[in-house]
Amino acid sequence: MMRLRPPPAPILATALAAVLAAAAVAGMTGRSDPPPDAVAGEASAGEASASALRERAAARDRLLEREPGLAQARAEWGRDFYFTRAIYSGSRGWWGGRGRGTWATDFPKADRQFLFILHRLLQMLDLHEWENPVALDDPELRRFPFLYMLEVGYMNLSEPEIEGLRGYLEAGGFLVVDDFWGEEAWYNLEYHMSRILPGRRIEPIPMEHPIFHQFYDIDELKTVPSVNNAMRGRYEECWGPPCTPTVRGIFNDRGELMVVINHNTDLGDAWEWSEHPYYPIDRSTYAYELAINYIIYGLSH
Repeated sequence: MMRLRPPPAPILATALAAVLAAAAVAGMTGRSDPPPDAVAGEASAGEASASALRERAAARDRLLEREPGLAQARAEWGRDFYFTRAIYSGSRGWWGGRGRGTWATDFPKADRQFLFILHRLLQMLDLHEWENPVALDDPELRRFPFLYMLEVGYMNLSEPEIEGLRGYLEAGGFLVVDDFWGEEAWYNLEYHMSRILPGRRIEPIPMEHPIFHQFYDIDELKTVPSVNNAMRGRYEECWGPPCTPTVRGIFNDRGELMVVINHNTDLGDAWEWSEHPYYPIDRSTYAYELAINYIIYGLSH
């Protein structure tokens, strides 16, 4: 694969600060293109299946009504890249999920700011400019080869969600897990992955792996903090044992990564608050660089 020459880190950091400051002033409002008509299900699926599809479509329509710009995810099938966020069952939290559940932590600002920067750094990529949340049991999930999932310490997946994510990954989908801290959250992820991909182990990803060198060369793992901790000078969110950041993964039979798991770090908060004057720019730069590597790897394997 042809290697692209990235801008030097100091230049990227300065560009991030300038671009995001301008975005914060100008605002990021959605366009108002009308969504297309719903796609009819196959007749052979039966009335029960059709009813279930209508219920899922209605739930997504309600979400589209609450968030400007989401209609574009339905109106623009066929783009090269959609930043797709997993909607999953689990604990609900007002702070993290703004009343929608922990899947919506940092949503939608983190997604929008990440895409805002990604569009400028990877101009050769025909990307969809808006966030794209999709439920794990939604048949539309397979349209999108890249999937972002966070706060998995709180997830409690149903059997249809387990089957939906398993089918997505076995069909070639690429999952990035982020923003969960400590041993209890890890055990919950481990339990669910044993149900989603039984028999496949979670393994460390060595720093020489190509995923760390797709576009930017990442030579060390860094703790990416939440904005509140960063302002207090504390980067970790664990209490007790050391909170060492790790990146581990699950590989397919060809030795390619299917799942990348970022533990004890919070890439999404760095995207969301990278314009904040007190957020450490070395960590926001790192968070963008690492995520861009993930996207290029996921779209090329």
